[in-house]
Amino acid sequence: MPRDYDEKRDFMRVEMDCAIRFKPQGSEQETIGRLANLSGRGLMFIAANEIPVDTQVEIYVESDQQINAPLHAVVRVVRMAKQRRGDGYEIGAIITSVLDEE
Repeated sequence: MPRDYDEKRDFMRVEMDCAIRFKPQGSEQETIGRLANLSGRGLMFIAANEIPVDTQVEIYVESDQQINAPLHAVVRVVRMAKQRRGDGYEIGAIITSVLDEE
């Protein structure tokens, strides 16, 4: 499918709006946020609290429609910014490994 714009990314972003469970690696404290978008290389989600850049985070996403298989992976935070509209933080992360379902 041809694109009518100059895409600078390797993968297109897919807008999402579903729950994401996450926890920093080595922690047992799981938190729930909202997945905002997903691409072949990374994702952006909304968290209530800050997550420092370079933190390794284990994530689990299950589509609300259950059309797609769940995503269980480890990501590395590459960007964190306060939301322009809202009280949370936008967390940008790169997928470093996909984990098998247990």
